[in-house]
Amino acid sequence: MRIGITALLASGVFGFLMALTPAAAADKTFPNHPLRLIVPFAPGGGADANARRIAEPWSKALGQPIIVDNRPGAGGTVGANYVAHSPADGYTLLYTTPGQQMTAPYLFKSLAYDPMRDLVPVGRVTEGANVLIVNNKLPVHSVAELIAYAKAHPNKLGFASSGIGSTSHLAGELFKQSAGIDIFHVPYRGTGPALNDLMGGQVPMTIDTLSVYLSSIQAGAVRALGVSTLKRNETLPDLPAIAETLPGFESIPINYVTVPAGTPAEIIQTLNASLNRALADTKLRKELIDQGTAMVGSTPQEMERIIKSEQEKWRDLIKRADIKIDE
Repeated sequence: MRIGITALLASGVFGFLMALTPAAAADKTFPNHPLRLIVPFAPGGGADANARRIAEPWSKALGQPIIVDNRPGAGGTVGANYVAHSPADGYTLLYTTPGQQMTAPYLFKSLAYDPMRDLVPVGRVTEGANVLIVNNKLPVHSVAELIAYAKAHPNKLGFASSGIGSTSHLAGELFKQSAGIDIFHVPYRGTGPALNDLMGGQVPMTIDTLSVYLSSIQAGAVRALGVSTLKRNETLPDLPAIAETLPGFESIPINYVTVPAGTPAEIIQTLNASLNRALADTKLRKELIDQGTAMVGSTPQEMERIIKSEQEKWRDLIKRADIKIDE
């Protein structure tokens, strides 16, 4: 009997020790099953395309599949709210654009999540460029000529956007305020309808995502006057920066990844390191540059500083322009 009890005790201790072996511990390491990358917009847009481009090399760097999951609505805040209230285990990620943290707090009367408290950054993915475009009927061929034309024709030029509070709307308001001109906002339900009316001459101008408008620019369907980055964009190196006429002008769509607050620091570090390895993929880098987008990695801390800086910039502009999405 004593031998039997001793054997049982020994086997129990052995089982406990086995649970501590590397093989058993490996089952608990991160990540050990597929992740979901939530895109807070419908399929087919710029954010969705970039998320799908990065998902493949990131999956390889991380060692687990990353499944892109579209959850659109309310300017990206529906998807952001979903991630904000998901388990803080690193398996649910948000492909974040400026709206969800940088501008939504100042556009919406209330949100179902706290943009800064509930989401924390993993790292930056891309910095895009907006481009100032006019239809071919407008008799201007430079940023300076457009400003002069707008001053000679106050409140006669409308600028299109993909919707109230969108990056194209805010970029247009920033141009209006920076140039000291009187132009008015023409919101559309998405970039597609805005582009159609711009080409058709129903609306004279816009400042919107270069990657979306690039093919129309190259085809001569619209006229590009300048990019919204501080320096010229390597995709269209002969196109001046708006800042060459309006010093300091900058409006760049920043894409990055966030996770629910409370996600362990070591998991965030694993995600960040693998993301930065993925961004070193030369094929992916060329694909994005060809679309006017630059891949720019970062640490979580660097991304947090960028978010706070952009929040201050857009908060002040939204207040001055009195932009509201809901009352």
